[in-house]
Amino acid sequence: MLGLSGLAFATPLALLALISLPVLWWLLRITPPRPKLVEFPPLRLLLALRPKEETPAHTPLWLLILRMLIAALVILALAEPLLNPDRSRISSGPLVLVMDDGWAAAPRWRERMARAEALLERAEREGRPAMLLTTAAPANGEPHRIGSLQPAAELRPHLAALQPKSWATDRAGLLRALNALPAEAAPKEAEVAWIADGLAEDDSGEIAFTLAEKLRWLGDLSIIRPLEADTALAMAPPRTDSQGDTVLLRRAVGGSEIALTLRSVSDQGRVLSRTPFLFGNNQTEASVKLDLPTELRNRLARLEIEELPGIGTVRLLDDTWRRRPVGLISGGALENQQPLLADLFYLERALQPFAEIRKGNAEQLLERDIAVIVLADIGNLVGGESRRINEWVENGGVLLRFAGPRLADSSDGLLPVKLRQGSRQLGGAMSWAQPLRLGPIPETSPLYGLAISPEVTVSRQVLADPEPRLSEKTWLRLEDGTPLITGDRHGKGWLILVHTTANTLWSDMPLSGFYVDLLRRVVELSQGVGAEGEADQPRAPLAVLDGFGRADEPGAAVQPLPARLPADFKPGPRHPPGYYGRWDSRTAVNLFDDAAAHPIAQRNWPNEARLLDLSENTQETRLLPWLMTGALLLLLADWLIGLWLRGLLPRLRPHSLGKATAAMLIGLSVFGMQDAAAQQPRRPQQGNPPPSNLAEDFVQRAASDLRLAYVITGDASVDQMSRAGLFGLTEILYRRTSIEASDPIGVNLERDDISLLPFLYWPMVPNQPLLSDAALKRLDIFMKTGGMILFDTRDQGMPFAGTGASPGTEKLRQLLGKLDIPPLMTVPDDHVLTKAFYLLQDFPGRYVGGPVWVERNPGGEKDGVTSLVIGGNDWAAAWAMDDNGRPMAPTQPNTPRHREFAYRFGVNLLMYTLTGNYKADQVHIPALLERLGQ
Repeated sequence: MLGLSGLAFATPLALLALISLPVLWWLLRITPPRPKLVEFPPLRLLLALRPKEETPAHTPLWLLILRMLIAALVILALAEPLLNPDRSRISSGPLVLVMDDGWAAAPRWRERMARAEALLERAEREGRPAMLLTTAAPANGEPHRIGSLQPAAELRPHLAALQPKSWATDRAGLLRALNALPAEAAPKEAEVAWIADGLAEDDSGEIAFTLAEKLRWLGDLSIIRPLEADTALAMAPPRTDSQGDTVLLRRAVGGSEIALTLRSVSDQGRVLSRTPFLFGNNQTEASVKLDLPTELRNRLARLEIEELPGIGTVRLLDDTWRRRPVGLISGGALENQQPLLADLFYLERALQPFAEIRKGNAEQLLERDIAVIVLADIGNLVGGESRRINEWVENGGVLLRFAGPRLADSSDGLLPVKLRQGSRQLGGAMSWAQPLRLGPIPETSPLYGLAISPEVTVSRQVLADPEPRLSEKTWLRLEDGTPLITGDRHGKGWLILVHTTANTLWSDMPLSGFYVDLLRRVVELSQGVGAEGEADQPRAPLAVLDGFGRADEPGAAVQPLPARLPADFKPGPRHPPGYYGRWDSRTAVNLFDDAAAHPIAQRNWPNEARLLDLSENTQETRLLPWLMTGALLLLLADWLIGLWLRGLLPRLRPHSLGKATAAMLIGLSVFGMQDAAAQQPRRPQQGNPPPSNLAEDFVQRAASDLRLAYVITGDASVDQMSRAGLFGLTEILYRRTSIEASDPIGVNLERDDISLLPFLYWPMVPNQPLLSDAALKRLDIFMKTGGMILFDTRDQGMPFAGTGASPGTEKLRQLLGKLDIPPLMTVPDDHVLTKAFYLLQDFPGRYVGGPVWVERNPGGEKDGVTSLVIGGNDWAAAWAMDDNGRPMAPTQPNTPRHREFAYRFGVNLLMYTLTGNYKADQVHIPALLERLGQ
């Protein structure tokens, strides 16, 4: 080899061809002999004619230089010049090439391969044999084997096929193989080059140090490793808490600042998000917040670092990662008034660490994908909610219900068992002298394995009717054998009932850790729990990852994942990172499943070893391809120049340019005409009927002014009396209070939006048609969001009387049976209705003496105002006035005092409806006591 500083020639004899360049110069300049001139006068006529082609007498100098340059480049290329030749070889013996091909080698694999190819090519050029050793466990799962020396050319295909593994290096295994190598089979005085990944296998780095000492036994050792700041990154398992998801990345040592991007990818390979973050100066850890909506979060299949592809920066995600959305619907009325007694208070705090919580009604929750719906003391699902939730459960949803006063009295069909009906009174379901503790969980129960809290007691529950399959449906019993949690399949989903409340009114279970475990297990049911016994069976490999983090088919050496992983389990050739099990309930195996996993830099090397940096530009660069490419390009240029000199190249003519410009202008004009036509507004289609403005008129009237409203029953006389009654009450309110209401308004429940109204008067009429699901839904929302309805059976009787009830009472029963009505009670003596404006002892209308029913525990969102008042005193007739302010109907007894107290009840009712429960505040108690003379 002939070398000149940074340039060397592998075939220097080819440079002798440069001697032939002068001869080539002479050959290129040679021309035919000069023609002899003969005097011939007729030829003068031909001298004025110009020939089509003219041959120059001499080759142009610039063309001659171009052709000489082509010849020189070809000669130099044949000499195989090498730029920056490697002169680091310190031994003339065979080459032993050792490569770290574990997970940490993937990020800079091209540089490692280029360095290895340069070493092998130099050994091939110098005629030295070579040997290739790798430190990662072989992919076939067999132990390391030491091959024999062979020509370097035969090793090049093996080196080209080498890929980084998706597991850690096994330097201890290679060390055992070297120790077992006979002395006569070992290379003597070899050049040993170890391309290391820069990481240690153990905390002390003793394994790598011992292997380096063993390699020195073979010959002179050079260790080529990356800088500590360039070592591979490791992605720890994501952390999930109430604040969201955090992805943590670690590196062996702190280095310079690095800007990276966390990429979230779905099962279909779609990129869901890209989140940039920084590795700060001298920082070994960096965290990035993963902020995705739940719908996108649950589609996540892997997290990866975009700039550093490799198995160390890839995280596979399975169903255990998915944060399932859980919808909460409460029928209780204590959410804001008394939070510690509210159903949702305990549910939110128990579900928050592992689920996304959504609130609303069933219609709102089902507008988006949702995994579990929790109904806390909902007796009846109103309108079409029952049908929609039933379809949702049949398609795979999980419906979890908690009992309470509402469910104890009435329930729909969405229950795993039939319940014994109780009264609406609090505690009417069941009670004991001594609270009972939880019993053991049956082995067939999906809750089996949960730790029972011995301190949990239950003081009240709803009972299930006996049936043949009750034992199969029972997931948890009390210590006396009474079912406490029941569940059953419903289509593809589950119906689950906890026979006690979600708050602490009937049990102290919400205060225990068992409550959290119970909800977690229920949420896991929505993730597709495998068939019975599947958890005890091995999980077959589905897809594995290579060293670059790419998915691949499992090889023959990949074995099923054991059902119970050992504590020291680590991925390897038998169980590489990937997915195992079934696609509908798969298990992800990652390189790092320990949150404390941290890569460790290898710093202790033998003193006799030469340490080289992988980033150093010491590899040889062959100039032959570049020189030959340049010669070919110049040869092509020479050919084109020759065609140009002979006039054979096509030339661009002006008329061609004109045609192209005209075609372009025509195309642009056509496109502009189409765009203008597209922007013209469409004419309205003829024949469509104009929309009705009845609903718009109602909304405008209800929203513009405060109005009292009544339900249009279809009976003209009743509707006329309702309007006159509310008109009279409006006049009384204007005269005696600060309430200034406009004229009353009639309400069509099938059409009008009653959410704009604060108060609704509803007289019962026997022939009133049944309401649709949409109207029932509007009523349910109206009562649960602050509106009040005064149900008037107009019969002076108790609405819930037994046999012999009036037609109005029967119609009210029929209506309330389709609504989710809270527990009721008769108005107590200290109720706010008795003191909202006037001090009252009864609530007369046209009649007097009938009981008046109100909600037992009004909701805090409604400021403690009951959502419904039920009676039969025909209040509208007592309030009714004509245009002159005269009463329209007699009262019983027909005295001014009786009608005055009817007016006072109306004032109290509207003040209570519009101002809330402020009279119940203790601030007003002294004033009230003083007025009562106590």
